[in-house]
Amino acid sequence: MRIDQRQPDELRPVRIQPGYLMTAEGSALITAGHTQVLCAATVEDSVPQFLRGTGRGWVTAEYSMLPRSTLTRTPREVSKGRASGRTLEIQRLIGRSLRAVVDLETLGERSIIVDCDVIQADGGTRTASITGAYVALAIALRHLVEYGTLKTSPMRDFVAAVSAGIVNGVPFLDLCYDEDSKAEVDANVVVTGAGRFVEFQATAERNAFTDEQMAQLVTLARKGIRELIAIEKNVLEGD
Repeated sequence: MRIDQRQPDELRPVRIQPGYLMTAEGSALITAGHTQVLCAATVEDSVPQFLRGTGRGWVTAEYSMLPRSTLTRTPREVSKGRASGRTLEIQRLIGRSLRAVVDLETLGERSIIVDCDVIQADGGTRTASITGAYVALAIALRHLVEYGTLKTSPMRDFVAAVSAGIVNGVPFLDLCYDEDSKAEVDANVVVTGAGRFVEFQATAERNAFTDEQMAQLVTLARKGIRELIAIEKNVLEGD
């Protein structure tokens, strides 16, 4: 039995609150179990240097953890003068995941930056960030269409992310921190609404894993992502 009494293929309770910030073009607070991430999308009428004059836009992300989002205080990275390798990796993952479902030519020469700030961390912060960031981005793009800035939305599909892993020999979906810290295998999976992979990153923390075990993790992740995308749809339709 899992620490929170869930079945092996069961997500933690997920709630997405759209429009959480009145100051951002698009925002959402996502709660997955005890993990909470605030996602805010900002639209800027400029693009990075390498895209100037191409007619294409850009979608990117920034990620951070509040100092007391964890059991012990995590110093702010600004005090260290640079982002950690983990932060840079997660930022790039979030950006790649969002760009996979956005038509950058339809977006035009403008950028959307999605800030993902972890308020409370109990495992799965990067996957929750991707799912919440998608909702914040979708709201921002919808507003661009409503205001007449864009004729059609550049959003081509849904995207969501979830973790899966093997703990004490049993494949689990959506690991909390306690499970993640003991996992023999840990995977982060990003999939679009059409069922196409953006990312499948699986790592053997202790023992190497088999093809069969990898297939089990994929099956669990696909189930979880279908449920997450259904939540995204309900949130955006009701917003």
